Amino acid sequence: MFALTFGASYTVIRYLLERFIYRKIKIIYKSIHQSNTQHLVGNASEDVITQVSDDVTTWAKERKDEIELLKEQEAYRREFVGNLSHELKTPIFQMQGYIDTLLEGALSDPQVNYAFLNKASNSVDRLIELVDDLTSISRIESGEMEMKLKKFDIRSLVSDVYEEMKDLHKDLDISFTFRQSADIEFKVVADRKRIKQVLVNLVMNAIKYGKPKGHISCGIYDMDENVLIEISDDGQGIPPQSLPRLFERFYRVEQSRNRDAGGSGLGLSIVKHIIEAHGQTIKVRSELGKGTTFGFTLKKAE
Repeated sequence: MFALTFGASYTVIRYLLERFIYRKIKIIYKSIHQSNTQHLVGNASEDVITQVSDDVTTWAKERKDEIELLKEQEAYRREFVGNLSHELKTPIFQMQGYIDTLLEGALSDPQVNYAFLNKASNSVDRLIELVDDLTSISRIESGEMEMKLKKFDIRSLVSDVYEEMKDLHKDLDISFTFRQSADIEFKVVADRKRIKQVLVNLVMNAIKYGKPKGHISCGIYDMDENVLIEISDDGQGIPPQSLPRLFERFYRVEQSRNRDAGGSGLGLSIVKHIIEAHGQTIKVRSELGKGTTFGFTLKKAE
């Protein structure tokens, strides 16, 4: 009789305890893994503790990954804001200095006033360039900048960019050539205006960071469904540790690729955004002392 009473009491207490624990776990489980609530309720016969433990472990790992990503994004945001502040302050302080000098009496000096006004104007141009580049990136990222795709010859476009660069930089005595691979027409489907912007940025980079009386070449290659375009210089090259960050906003390679070279520091970031907006990729390879090559793909016209 005692054994029967003990057994019945044990069974009832165990049942009530399991139901109590189950209800408590169910509340926690709903909060952590809402999408799996029905799965839990429908499988009450399974090992609930083990199931919830596995899900909580998975949830904790996902939250840890999210936290790490948020930390990286926060670090990037701080660096971006710091770089942007620096880029904005430089032309603003320059303009302020030139204008203050003129107001303090240099305006009446004909040997100084024109030169200072011209320098102030250059600072304004740099500020406008920076704002325009930031606007371009924002529009591309938000999808506001629609890519107007059409068929055109990419070799002809590179040739046009070459001619413009030659006229702007006659004093540098740089040669602009095509490799043997680019001796024929290559029709692509892309936004001609934006791809010209890409080419201007890449050729300008090759000019800035190439060597005096250097050589810039363009190779164009048939890659089945795509066309590969490469712009190369024979300059000093880029350190390997800098290559992964080269397309980041405001990132500049130390020493040789510094702010003295001009530009907004956003050119390569814009280039990457434009190419990716076309569903294509851009890569860079470089060897110190020998030069750098940027290569990007475009869809080949049928």
